[in-house]
Amino acid sequence: MTARRAGASAAIEPIGALDLDDLARLHAGSFEEPWSRDAFARVLAATESYGLIARDGAAATGFALCRVVADECEILTFVVAPRFRRHGIGSALLDAALARAAARGARFVFLEVAEDNVPARALYAGAGFRRVGVREGYYRRGASRVDAWTLKRTLVD
Repeated sequence: MTARRAGASAAIEPIGALDLDDLARLHAGSFEEPWSRDAFARVLAATESYGLIARDGAAATGFALCRVVADECEILTFVVAPRFRRHGIGSALLDAALARAAARGARFVFLEVAEDNVPARALYAGAGFRRVGVREGYYRRGASRVDAWTLKRTLVD
C-alpha cells in the first residue's frame, strides 16, 4: 500500500522485529510519556496484536499498533512523524489498520485521542470515528492534564 500527497510517499508494511528502535524513536518524538523498545516488543509478541509501519524509502515515517480481541479492535498507539504529517501517511496507515482489523474479524474499532490533538481528531472523524466517552485528565501536559476522548467506529453492521 502506498500514500501519496504533496510530494511524499510511503510504503506500508507489517512491523518486524528490526523495527523496534524506529517505533520507540517515533513514539518519543510524539508523546510526553513514550513507550520503550521493550514495551513494543511485549505488545507485538501477543498473538492478538499487529502493527503496520510506513516508510519513505528507508526512513520510518509512522506506525499503527493494534490489538483484536473477539470482535473488537483497539488502536493502541498511532504515530506519524511530525515532518511527515499532512501528506496522507496517517490516512493510509489508518485505512490499512482498519482493513487488517476487519480481516481479523473485528466489527468495531476503538481508540483514545487527546482532546487537544485537533489534527488527530480530524483524521479519525474523517475516517468515521465518533466520540463515545471521555477519560478526564488522562494525558499529562507538563503540570496539567488533558482529557482523552474514546472514539469508536463500526466496521461491520
